[in-house]
Amino acid sequence: MGDCAIGRISSEDLYAERDDRFHRLKLIGWWDQERLSSARVLVIGAGALGNELIKNLALLGVGHVLIADLDTIENSNLSRSVLFREADCGKPKAEVAAAFARTIFPDIKAHAFVGNIVYDLGLGVYDWADVVLGGLDNREARLAMNRACYKLGKPYIDGAIEQLNGVARVFVPDGPCYECTMSKRDWELLEMRRSCALLTRGQMLEGKVPTTPTVSSIIAGVQVQEAVKYLHGLEVMAGKGFQYFGTTGESYLVGYDRKEECYSHDRYASLTPLDRSVGDIAVGELVVESRKHLGAEAALELNTDVLAYLTCRACNVRWPVFRSLGKVSEREGRCRHCGAACEVDMLSTVYGDEDFLERTLADIGVPPYDVVTAWAGDERIHWLFAADAPAVLGPLSLIHI
Repeated sequence: MGDCAIGRISSEDLYAERDDRFHRLKLIGWWDQERLSSARVLVIGAGALGNELIKNLALLGVGHVLIADLDTIENSNLSRSVLFREADCGKPKAEVAAAFARTIFPDIKAHAFVGNIVYDLGLGVYDWADVVLGGLDNREARLAMNRACYKLGKPYIDGAIEQLNGVARVFVPDGPCYECTMSKRDWELLEMRRSCALLTRGQMLEGKVPTTPTVSSIIAGVQVQEAVKYLHGLEVMAGKGFQYFGTTGESYLVGYDRKEECYSHDRYASLTPLDRSVGDIAVGELVVESRKHLGAEAALELNTDVLAYLTCRACNVRWPVFRSLGKVSEREGRCRHCGAACEVDMLSTVYGDEDFLERTLADIGVPPYDVVTAWAGDERIHWLFAADAPAVLGPLSLIHI
């Protein structure tokens, strides 16, 4: 009697299954490799934590990763960063990390964004992402990420490490956010980075955080594990933090309370894509377009605070700056003639009668692929400058948004 093929698996099929790169992962009952393959993840920070985040995402077969970081690789990074080599010193962290991710998993689409994530990274990338992973040691950057994620209803999974200790926290829409967890001391340290004129002080106030690669791997592992659970629709530790103390080996979960008065709880109802770039649309043109939809009283609200003008009363001079406030140093805010501290004229709202309406949005400090809100009364249009997507996302812009 011949063998019955019904209910059996051939040796060829068995070999092909075991030869599958993700065979062991698929043995997990709820695992959906196709979901991970289609996932879009924004990783902000490509240092010690970021290296571990990116490595784990590549190993798990996550298909689309945007890596954002401002810094270049230093020799001291090599003891804590698995993706960097000595020959990489001086190169942008984000670019090297993206390239190494492709050697781990050739099918990954990993792209780098080299820039300051507080002032140069438009809200469009948050809209693109399914989940955002943070690997930074900077409160200002965390606050910016938190507000961007909340506006667009995206989960933000934060990581922080120091010496042998660390914490991984999950913030989801409508729950407690990162700002809800900030203490009075956190705000004091954040304000230390600004002068009395609100201009950014020198980098000497930031310092460096001592860390080890071992605690980086632990905290990043928890972060990515929570991201995987979220992408599969499983319950995550929303509104909670995983606290790990390496000296004693102890760990526990801590819960956070949502503060209703928190300033980060602004939420956009939806975005309206505009097939224009911030570099090719004038401020006045956007005012006109917005008034077609909202009426003659419509105004524009920028996503970031812009330093429009500096004024020296002693010399009776005023000159345009039009850069994000945080990108202007205290030294740059002094009069070029007498050296005195200048008065700053801020720009966050455009009413349509300004003297710079012929300038493009890029000219007044709006970053590519950002969102500008038009408003009149209670009505809002959140314009997304979709034509900037290829320049910011690279090959990732081909992924359906």
